[in-house]
Amino acid sequence: MDGNQRINPYLAGNFAPVRSEDDFDLKVTGDIPRELRGALFRIGPNPQFEPKDPNHHWFFGDGMVHGFYVEDGAVKYRNRYVRTPKWELEHEHGRSLFGGGNPMHNDPLAAGNEGGVANTNILFHAGKLLALEEGHHPFEVDLRSLDSKGYVRPYKGNVTAHPKLDPVTGEMVWFAYGVGAPLSAGMSYGVTDASGTVTRRDDFQAPYAAMVHDFMVTQNHVLFPVMPLSASLQRAMTGLPPFAWEPDLGVHVGVMRRDGDVSSIRWFNAPPSYVFHPMNAWEEGDKLFADVMRYNVAPLFPNADGSPGEKASAQLVRWTFDLAGASDAIKEETIDDLDGEFPRVDPRFETLKNRHGWFAGDPGGAKTVRQNAIVHIDHQTGRRQVHALDGGDATSEPVFTPRSADAPEGDGWITAVIYRAGEDRSDFAVFEALDIAKGPIALAHMPRRVPFGFHGNWVSF
Repeated sequence: MDGNQRINPYLAGNFAPVRSEDDFDLKVTGDIPRELRGALFRIGPNPQFEPKDPNHHWFFGDGMVHGFYVEDGAVKYRNRYVRTPKWELEHEHGRSLFGGGNPMHNDPLAAGNEGGVANTNILFHAGKLLALEEGHHPFEVDLRSLDSKGYVRPYKGNVTAHPKLDPVTGEMVWFAYGVGAPLSAGMSYGVTDASGTVTRRDDFQAPYAAMVHDFMVTQNHVLFPVMPLSASLQRAMTGLPPFAWEPDLGVHVGVMRRDGDVSSIRWFNAPPSYVFHPMNAWEEGDKLFADVMRYNVAPLFPNADGSPGEKASAQLVRWTFDLAGASDAIKEETIDDLDGEFPRVDPRFETLKNRHGWFAGDPGGAKTVRQNAIVHIDHQTGRRQVHALDGGDATSEPVFTPRSADAPEGDGWITAVIYRAGEDRSDFAVFEALDIAKGPIALAHMPRRVPFGFHGNWVSF
């Protein structure tokens, strides 16, 4: 290699793809509770071939699903590529054909073909295990074999990777951005009922085109955060970044009743910041509350002129929206000062007021996407518990599973996948959810690593 050639960080270390599809019985140390039965599914980018874009971004790798199946204290692991039309086309030709977020790098063979990668989130709703990525339809994979079943077409367009499952109604509430044309300001609001029927999809225009990665839902309202990680096809066509940090655009959060019309959206505002992931949102009277992981600048992306962006870390803050007030300003207060990402709650309390939350943290403040601690926060007492990792180890997003359907909030387990840097492999870890500080109660040891990915969810069997 030329000594001046830059190594893409998203193709090195534990970001590098693992291209084998495997089935392993894992050795377990400690005791996995017998009541914990089901699977932790995780998903992330795993390029099938060397990417075409010389500035390949982590977000655009082919999706790979990792399943950790738990039964009677034993753990089996299985991983499979999500065989999207893009994956199939490139597999047929034996090379990368799509340019990720920049269409200027597409091969002519990619013309007229879908470039979806289904790599961002995986969840179970209405009997379907769905691999999600915000630019395309949900993609179904088999719950047990992880075989690809194909796109779920009734959505009639792209769908967020972060829908919210209403624990009261069983609905899946979702949105989409870049609707109507790539990198546009078009957005949609949608609902899928508990049976899997799409009951509405309504389009509207955001204040400007942006990457709208996630959103917030309460029992009666939906909140659309449009933040200054702007999107521009014109910029991309001139060789500049399709997504870039433009703080002068400000933050605009649209608030709408879930049973309302998109014409009724009220736009609240705040100074420039970015949020990839909220922890939860709920309502009390005329006020809405949203706990979010807030960055001062959007990490991992450049400025609009192509210059490198700043390193940044997120902290947990609470946004308050006063629906009865005359002001459209968002009130903001810091909840916790520890750097972190991937916040989660007990899924039975999503859209409702929650006491407990968990996230992947970074007590050392390194301002990277690697998270080296699992954190529990008790909003009622303000107490924070931390399980810190050593030696360069890093954790995935922590996922909560209740001890039983009617167990109190927070009574259950956290599961996560931990990368062991010194051994270049991974462990599946189980923690008592309300006693994170004592460390894992059980580990299932992988013979190889699971590449850094995005999101996951538990499905009980």
